[in-house]
Amino acid sequence: MDIESVREYCLSFPHATENVQWGADLVFKIAGKMFSVISLEEVSDHCMSFKCTPEKFAELTERKGIVPAPYVARYHWVALESFDALKEKELKSLLGISYDLVFEKLPKKAKAQLEAGNASKTKKRRQAA
Repeated sequence: MDIESVREYCLSFPHATENVQWGADLVFKIAGKMFSVISLEEVSDHCMSFKCTPEKFAELTERKGIVPAPYVARYHWVALESFDALKEKELKSLLGISYDLVFEKLPKKAKAQLEAGNASKTKKRRQAA
């Protein structure tokens, strides 16, 4: 995978947003909470990072090309030194898990607002049809 294909995949999740933060990081969020970050710097120690379970964190950081993510490793974030550190299928699965982990930690009110947004979008689509 590359930056553009990872970006497209991250934005395919419901309510996912992106913005550039910290100068050169493309940050993907749900309800204002990060689930993945891609470095846009050409010279960087890593190309992307994401959240995972404590068990997966321990497993992944044992692999070549995957390290604890700077500043957020204590929250079980890993960083890939290159996109080919993981196969596409595994990376997509891990990004989905990252999204789910962050979504599950959202306050009930935030989840309800997101779900209400889905209901109104569905209603608008039905009315347009």
